[in-house]
Amino acid sequence: MVRKTKLVLVKAKRPQLRKAARRDWSKTKARTFLSALAGWRFIAPIEGMTAYVRSSSVWAVYRTGAWELGILRGSNVTIGGQQVIGARSSAIAGPTGGSVVDTEVRSAVGQILNALRLHGLIET
Repeated sequence: MVRKTKLVLVKAKRPQLRKAARRDWSKTKARTFLSALAGWRFIAPIEGMTAYVRSSSVWAVYRTGAWELGILRGSNVTIGGQQVIGARSSAIAGPTGGSVVDTEVRSAVGQILNALRLHGLIET
């Protein structure tokens, strides 16, 4: 999901500081600000800038002029040193033919293939 929105990074502990930051925020065209010792620092986001959005527990990445919220991009997912998800595989045909037709197995295999397609793991 791509949202053309402002990303607010507020780390102030006291509510009145957060309110002051939001009030200052409305006066600037910058899209991101940070709390610093000398006050709030307003900065324009740059391509690839990343921030954690605590309110929704997702990462946001600034791409092509907009913040992408909750989208992970990469070539694979590796857990424990072993790749568990990679590029999408080609389509797999459902079961057909054969000398013995087991409708329950065919139904189960069809449901598995549909789930893989819905999750984008294989082509349709």
